[in-house]
Amino acid sequence: MLFEEMWRDLAPVGRFDATGGYRRYSYAAAELECRAWFEAQARERGLTVETDRNGNLWAWWGAPAAGDAVVTGSHLDSVPDGGAFDGPLGVVSAFAALDLLRAGGFEPRRPIGVAAFVEEEGARFGLACLGSRLLTGAVDPAKARALTDEQGTTLADAMSSAGFDPERIGRDQRLLDRIGVYVELHIEQGRAQIDLGAPIAVGSAIWPHGRWRFDFEGEANHAGTTRIEDRVDPMLTYANTVLAARKKAKLAGALATVGKVHCEPNGTNAIPSRVRAWIDARASTEDTLASVLAELEQATHERARRDGTKATVTRESYSAEVAFDLALRDNLGAILGGVPVLATGAGHDAGVLASSLPTAMLFVRNPTGVSHAPGEFAEIPDCLAGAEALATVLRELAA
Repeated sequence: MLFEEMWRDLAPVGRFDATGGYRRYSYAAAELECRAWFEAQARERGLTVETDRNGNLWAWWGAPAAGDAVVTGSHLDSVPDGGAFDGPLGVVSAFAALDLLRAGGFEPRRPIGVAAFVEEEGARFGLACLGSRLLTGAVDPAKARALTDEQGTTLADAMSSAGFDPERIGRDQRLLDRIGVYVELHIEQGRAQIDLGAPIAVGSAIWPHGRWRFDFEGEANHAGTTRIEDRVDPMLTYANTVLAARKKAKLAGALATVGKVHCEPNGTNAIPSRVRAWIDARASTEDTLASVLAELEQATHERARRDGTKATVTRESYSAEVAFDLALRDNLGAILGGVPVLATGAGHDAGVLASSLPTAMLFVRNPTGVSHAPGEFAEIPDCLAGAEALATVLRELAA
């Protein structure tokens, strides 16, 4: 099978040797190299390649204009120092599945597409699943064009520099009308499958989740001359919020993570004037998530009053709970012989597309349970089993 060969070709792209993780940011050099790899793989197989007006990649076996296409795929971008498998496994497995189908002499009656969605992680412009959100109209094009990375580059400028027209982004009904079903294969982001002894699983739902920005404002001053009682230190308010997020989430059976923080002026001997932090929060129900955030905001504002600081909370993105198409989910389970059905706390393009068409997910076992970090891993036999499972699913759906 060509899976191993494709995986070896893609593996060095965007790897950061100092950490062993990947830095594949949308429209930057490494991600553009991944896009070139995608196009080369598609052309080697005689597939028609196109980039939609939102920057997403498509490779077609058959004529997509015929409609009712069966599409699979994932994404090629990464979080900072992320693992090798999150996203690329689904794209490589899609091409490998097509190889298996062709080797078996299969001729699809429905078009089959392979997709690679842009900015799924939101690592550069801060909005996860941006490519699929634009495709489905879930984000305003003007707002999207104005998104900036940490260097102040807008999405519009990044797209223009990469040769794309940012004025064309937005809901693409013509493309959506071509798709009958979308099935995304992804590495499991957890360890349920290793505990179950199951190399393959089917997704049932995605927990509601979102990202909130907390801005803490105080007063810059000298660390060595300002008395403790005279300080207006936003770092204290921020620190209390981090601890409160952990406590509130744990009590509710939810998840809350502070993984990104900026401090100004960021001097060792200076009391900060501002601290900005981002909180990622997820829960099994929307009510639970709303309750956790409400309690956290209350705790933050109470602490800010005691510290003499100012706290502002801004919701930057939110995804409601997504239950994958029940009939499709059950069909995949039957096709694959009764594999486990699992919910996930991670967001995916399949979850965004679910608002516009039937979607489903397949998960490949992750023995480390680690994701969004270099320790993310899947055994090659499990990867091959995933490609074979995907081929089986595509054969049934496209016939």
